[in-house]
Amino acid sequence: MAKPLVVSIPHNLGKAEATRRLHGGLSRLKTQFGDKIASIEESWAGDRMAFHVAAMGQTIAGHLDVMDDQVRVEVQLPWILSIIAEKAKGFIQKQGTLMLEKK
Repeated sequence: MAKPLVVSIPHNLGKAEATRRLHGGLSRLKTQFGDKIASIEESWAGDRMAFHVAAMGQTIAGHLDVMDDQVRVEVQLPWILSIIAEKAKGFIQKQGTLMLEKK
């Protein structure tokens, strides 16, 4: 199995506010990138969100942990997508930062 892609997104919102801003965040991505994303599932348990995204004929699974000063995202990319891991890392960083910045 491939090594997971890990992205840390710093914030200064505190855990509760960061969690609030991230709730439903993946669903907003479906609206924005609907032509590329077939489905998104997210489920929360405390400060951890597990997710599955179907995109480009592949299923991407992962989870994120909300901490006081950062969000840590861990994604298991299928081998075919692992070749674009650095691009994916930049995308996750950008979208995560946008979700945290929105009020």
